[in-house]
Amino acid sequence: MNPVISIADVSKTYASGFKALKNINLDIQQGEIFALLGPNGAGKTTLISIVCGIVNASLGTVTVDGKDIVRDYRAVRGMIGLVPQELSTDMFETPWATVNFSRGLFGKKRDHAFVEKVLKDLSLWEKKDSRIMTLSGGMKRRLLIAKALAHEPRVLFLDEPTAGVDVELRREMWDIVRTLRASGVTIILTTHYIEEAEEMADRVGVIAKGEIILVEEKAELMRKLGKKQLVLQLHEALDAIPSGLAVYDLQISNDGHELIYTYDTQAERTGITALLNDMRTAGVAFKDLSTTQSSLEDIFVDLVRKA
Repeated sequence: MNPVISIADVSKTYASGFKALKNINLDIQQGEIFALLGPNGAGKTTLISIVCGIVNASLGTVTVDGKDIVRDYRAVRGMIGLVPQELSTDMFETPWATVNFSRGLFGKKRDHAFVEKVLKDLSLWEKKDSRIMTLSGGMKRRLLIAKALAHEPRVLFLDEPTAGVDVELRREMWDIVRTLRASGVTIILTTHYIEEAEEMADRVGVIAKGEIILVEEKAELMRKLGKKQLVLQLHEALDAIPSGLAVYDLQISNDGHELIYTYDTQAERTGITALLNDMRTAGVAFKDLSTTQSSLEDIFVDLVRKA
């Protein structure tokens, strides 16, 4: 399958000499939700801005549905919707007027039925004639999505869409994104919220210091890099690890009442059976045990630290 977006050898160096992006190569498939993760200053917004035609790349090429973003700028821009981080709309306008205006900017014919559907899908219909300044923060966020969808794009960029909003609204936004993906729209999401990527993304890319350090399907990423821990609750507290158990690199926690064993789920042997046998030999008894899996946040922090 041909990717809907293909980024090849893209670099960006500003006049100051700062290298914001270094040799980025990335393909995004039609109909997927792709989450681009990275700390502040990693290059997420710069990369999105280049694909959307807002910033020019210093080197490299980008195509959208096979069309070069420089040579075929107008055609490409019409395929892309962008929801920016910052609210950017006329506060004296109404949702109805601003979404219709956004549609007209792309040369689309007037279609009141389509605009009505977009506003209803985003729970804005009842406020269609209210001034934007009177809308709640959540409604303004949804209006940015409505504006981005006005010209019926095939690809939607969401740049930190839930930054600064409460948990309830964040989950509401997630539902909106899933609905859009179900309608065939490809979603590229940048976020600081690891739970957002863990909840929604099909694939995850991690960018740090202007370089893509990893691109992987979310489930496969967690399978490869996720660690499991076996937590053993002890009958009697330990002051130190017995010498017979030193090989297992155990950690003592909860004031000596717990032993934690970290193991690789992909290894041929986890070592758990041997550990339990050696604990019995060492006279260390446990009353309960449980396992925990690394979260995507744990993996992300570890990757960025190594970058």
